[in-house]
Amino acid sequence: MGTRQIRESLKLAKVTKDDVVYDLGSGDSRVPIIAAREFGARGVGIEIDYIRHLTAWLKVRIDKTSDRMTLKRENFFNSNISDATVVFVYLVPRVLEKLKPKLFKELKKGTRIISYKYKFEPDQNLELVEQDEKNEIYLYKIPNF
Repeated sequence: MGTRQIRESLKLAKVTKDDVVYDLGSGDSRVPIIAAREFGARGVGIEIDYIRHLTAWLKVRIDKTSDRMTLKRENFFNSNISDATVVFVYLVPRVLEKLKPKLFKELKKGTRIISYKYKFEPDQNLELVEQDEKNEIYLYKIPNF
């Protein structure tokens, strides 16, 4: 996934300085770094792999976004994500389905979820708000009912 797709994803979700953007399985944390640097949001990257987490930590220090970034080295299934206003995922469909109960339990109504490449299976508790088929970006929202 390139920087252009990340920017498009964050624009589609209308990310602002008031948002807390989580990236679950964040790798080198490009998504939360760009959210912090270019959109003024607070970024949170959650990655279990030590090398990827260390790479992200170094990038945050070099990029000088550490005042708006939190990096966690842990399994995102065990992380508290309840303060997220935007959640970014680039996960295979079976993991997306496994993640749904956590999203419904912890996220507030109106929280936006960006899925890159893969769609969630249709669900009444998850509203597909917009999609950019060209860039394979799917924007969902936890409904307000």
